[in-house]
Amino acid sequence: MRADRLVSLVLLLRRRGRLTADTLARELDVSTRTVLRDIEALSAAGVPVYAERGRHGGFALLPGFRTELTGLNHEEALALLTAGSGRGEQAFGLGSALASAMRKVVDALPESHQAAASDAAQRFLVDPETDLLSRRLVTEEVPGATMIEVRRAVLAGHKLRIHYAATGQAPQWRTVDPIGLVTARDRAYLLATRSGADRTYRLSRVLAAEELPEPAQRPNRVDLDRIWRERSARFLSGSDHITVLVRVNPARREELLDTALAVRAEEPEADGRLLLEVTFQDSRHAEWALWQLGTDAEALAPQSLRTALRERAAAIVARYGDSS
Repeated sequence: MRADRLVSLVLLLRRRGRLTADTLARELDVSTRTVLRDIEALSAAGVPVYAERGRHGGFALLPGFRTELTGLNHEEALALLTAGSGRGEQAFGLGSALASAMRKVVDALPESHQAAASDAAQRFLVDPETDLLSRRLVTEEVPGATMIEVRRAVLAGHKLRIHYAATGQAPQWRTVDPIGLVTARDRAYLLATRSGADRTYRLSRVLAAEELPEPAQRPNRVDLDRIWRERSARFLSGSDHITVLVRVNPARREELLDTALAVRAEEPEADGRLLLEVTFQDSRHAEWALWQLGTDAEALAPQSLRTALRERAAAIVARYGDSS
């Protein structure tokens, strides 16, 4: 909305001083011509913004000008700034809105606290792009236009038509009743019903979306946390899933959990190893995951998995055994 953009423009000038039209355009994700029109609109509304000519020129506010925003205390502002520092800023297509909100948060603080809050927030890093082993964490991308349609339908309570590519199937158009949006481990999901049946759609597989004018068939109030837990439990009880009892070196625990669907139980053993009960997508998934850990993991059950791993190890020995 233009009103939000005008506020963001004023906050940018307050925080960073003189800025060129090109810089403002990049920050606000608009054209330079739009920035110039917004500057004219602010001047007409009495905001003391002026242009400085020359090589180092740009637009600036008269010293002392301050927007009137509701203040926040230091801890509240720090919490918001820290939350906004992670990669979750792109969740549900709200990255630009979050950037604007963060500018308002800083501006809402008393001037004596602004520098302290900004510096403190720089001391926290939430969900970096790689872990300590330099493994890059992949965030699934959702086209902006698709995300906007999905988000609008969810918030307006309208039916939603989506072109969805389910695993192993050709993409199909489906009309659903959206309930809410969930993000988990850098993946975003749409919780919905279709013809009264529960459905969960991964947003990265939604190729296109269209908000429909008809109202969605859904309750007025919703407990997304409860719904997510229930659907997760049903997913984990799928017919192809396999539960494995495994003994693992604690140093490799995170690698194991990165590949498993869920951890059902965990306890330390006397020798320092961990005994875990974990669920995998299927037996092939379990075999692959445990093979990656080598001798740092031992599958105790089921016996079929132990047999598969032993046969794989025997095949490797046969291939690379002494041929002299």
